[in-house]
Amino acid sequence: MKIWQMDINLALIEARSKDTMMAHLGIEFIEVGDDYLLARMPVDMRTKQPLGIMHGGASCVLAETVGSTAANFCVDQSQYYCVGLDINTNHIRSVREGYVMGTAKPYHLGKSTQVWSIEIVNERAQLVSVNRLTMAVLARK
Repeated sequence: MKIWQMDINLALIEARSKDTMMAHLGIEFIEVGDDYLLARMPVDMRTKQPLGIMHGGASCVLAETVGSTAANFCVDQSQYYCVGLDINTNHIRSVREGYVMGTAKPYHLGKSTQVWSIEIVNERAQLVSVNRLTMAVLARK
């Protein structure tokens, strides 16, 4: 079942990402499904910590980016917008190079809150982290 409340496509999402943290970290949106959004992020000098593995905060940035982007396409943006309330991340596996991919799928799409699952995997489809993102749905004034 399609969850999007407005037209969503990769070109529109990329245009909204210009001059943001997403652009700085090299996060690219690569697929839109009926009920999910998928983005990837490079594991490089921008996203590694001193031990040479992907920084845990980078996982959180990817998760919040893909989840909050998806959330905002699930509301009528002329009347509402979504902002993050809480994120919880469990790190499962480290990554030293390549790309990680984050897929956001909703658990709950309510009138005042949304709850999203974002799984991040490496290029071999091995689980890197599991993330739960809670979003507030706010009315525009």
